[in-house]
Amino acid sequence: MNIKLHKKFLLVLVKALVVVLTLFLLYQAIFTAPDTFLSWGDILRKALQSPLRALFILTAVLIPVNWGFEARKWQLLGQKLEPISYWRAYRAVMVGLTLGFITPNRLGDYAGRVLELKSRQRLEAIGAIFIGRFCQLVATVLAGSVGLLYFILAFGWQAYPGVSLSVFILLLALCIAMLLLLYNAKAMVAVVAAIKPLRAFVPYLSSMGAYTSVEMTRLLWLSLGRYAVFLGQFILLLILFEVRLSPLQYLSGVSGAFFLKSVVPSVSLLSDLGVRELSAMYLFGLLGQERLQVLSASLSLWLLNIAVPSVVGLAFVLRLRLKKKGVAA
Repeated sequence: MNIKLHKKFLLVLVKALVVVLTLFLLYQAIFTAPDTFLSWGDILRKALQSPLRALFILTAVLIPVNWGFEARKWQLLGQKLEPISYWRAYRAVMVGLTLGFITPNRLGDYAGRVLELKSRQRLEAIGAIFIGRFCQLVATVLAGSVGLLYFILAFGWQAYPGVSLSVFILLLALCIAMLLLLYNAKAMVAVVAAIKPLRAFVPYLSSMGAYTSVEMTRLLWLSLGRYAVFLGQFILLLILFEVRLSPLQYLSGVSGAFFLKSVVPSVSLLSDLGVRELSAMYLFGLLGQERLQVLSASLSLWLLNIAVPSVVGLAFVLRLRLKKKGVAA
């Protein structure tokens, strides 16, 4: 009995720490940076008073659609371990999002999804989660490479043709390599084993070989669907904040920013907050756009798609129960 009470106390303590840390990091990220928050607040108020304010509402409406794609991916991935309903998959994604919010490189996402499973082979879910994240990375790299191609042709080809050609070949090679890895689980495990911090997880990645090429393709399409929603949200916010470009420039700038955010190493505790902003400001700066407008759109995107859902996910974290192996929740 004392052991059970001790476990319950620890669980309550962990939940409380997650809640406090999440809210604290939200406060630190938004309310203690006057050089960004105050300017962003003024621009946001102006944007919400404009005739285009409906775009903000539309962007917010797309939040559950964005994470709905991720939930469907997790439902398909988790089926190899146990039957998962779409609602359970969505709940697991929200728990993972909240725990990932307060950990470097969203590592808490793994723990959140694993804790939502009932299977005795919970830790084998690490392989499934890794595949899901890798599929999203592949989608980002594929689309981002096309976006960066625009910048190569527009700003580098005439002045630096040799360098531009080298970058193009590098991007093409990267896309091919990632697709080959995606459809070759053994090679992917070997790559993970070669990365020292991830080596300890190799024994739990055996589930990666259980997915067929057809399933991988389906997961990749879902990843591209989620990417399209995210990209559309960013473009809507850019329009709202008076960033005026051609459709091709919107697509190239946003996809290029997502690409750079994904490939630049980061240890941020706030879901890479800062990397995307710098990437977006640089690329859209090349297109002659104002820094604050782009920054406002990017911060708003982070707030809507990461911060707000992370707070919502706290409700699922608080009702999370640690289950005995093999015992249903």
